[in-house]
Amino acid sequence: MKTEIERKFLVKSNAFKQEAESHHHIFQGYLSKDPERTVRIRIKDQKGLLTIKGKSNKEGTSRLEWETLISLEEAKALLDLALGEPIEKIRYVIPCGEFTFEVDAFLKPENNLILAEIELPAENTLFKKPEWLGEEVTGDPSYYNATM
Repeated sequence: MKTEIERKFLVKSNAFKQEAESHHHIFQGYLSKDPERTVRIRIKDQKGLLTIKGKSNKEGTSRLEWETLISLEEAKALLDLALGEPIEKIRYVIPCGEFTFEVDAFLKPENNLILAEIELPAENTLFKKPEWLGEEVTGDPSYYNATM
């Protein structure tokens, strides 16, 4: 199991799309939204993924994460069991210096919401902030996918 260290930002313009090296269509839902642990099912393009995430630290920057590939058929069946309406989004992968931003343009349920995430090796790691990056919302539960 690894510790995920991540910061999250609003995006203030669509300029990020010109910098994207790829994009993926994602459907995801949650089997558990317990604040102590979430269990997520994701279909990313044509691959199934099962992810378990622990509780975030006080700042909202790090938590334990475990993820494994599952079959597309299993992912579809488990997504049918998800709580509420599944999330649908397009994820853009954008290299930025030695790191990568993942920018999610939400289609459902929060149409027009665009969030950027960057995973870092340590909480105090410095990184270049692109012009299109907006306000930081790391640790704000209203921007957690599990609360949408």
